[in-house]
Amino acid sequence: MEAWITDWMNQFGYLGVFLLILAENIFPPIPSEVILTLGGFMTTTTSMTKFGIIIASTAGSVIGAAILYGIGLLLDVERLEKIVGKYGKFLRLTIKDIHKADAWFDKYGVWAVFFGRLVPLVRSLISIPAGMSNMKFGLFLLFTTLGTLIWNTVLVSVGAAVGDNWDEIVGYMDIYSNIVYAIIAIGGIAFLIWYFKKRD
Repeated sequence: MEAWITDWMNQFGYLGVFLLILAENIFPPIPSEVILTLGGFMTTTTSMTKFGIIIASTAGSVIGAAILYGIGLLLDVERLEKIVGKYGKFLRLTIKDIHKADAWFDKYGVWAVFFGRLVPLVRSLISIPAGMSNMKFGLFLLFTTLGTLIWNTVLVSVGAAVGDNWDEIVGYMDIYSNIVYAIIAIGGIAFLIWYFKKRD
């Protein structure tokens, strides 16, 4: 995959970075860690600059997040209520549960979006509940951009600093990602156990 990403960015430059990160936001399995650290390294071997890559990647990320936010708008609370009203007894969910989750996101959503942009996998998917809860689009864009800018700046800068050893950083990021995935999985299982015990 690294060779393909390198060829793409060599051929299309900043536009390539923009499109790769846009795709990464909509299809999370594409690793932004590889794109950004490799992009940082390429600032030492091509005419591309750190600033240019950070701006291109941030623009791609924010547009990708806005698309997922739009998908969230289509899956609004009212539609979820209809789904839960019809299938809730099988899912063991109630409309009250939907309202609780929506209220939580109304209260803490901006911080969930901001910090979510710093967490692998979550950084893309957090845009969907933001849309579902009808978070103000301006606030969503602001906190998405801030979180994304931090993530992109760190990885591009690290990639530029380590040069040829950028792939070692990707290895460390893989470890970080795997730890995060494990925590999410354990947390999800623990929540489901707690939730179903509470309902019994």
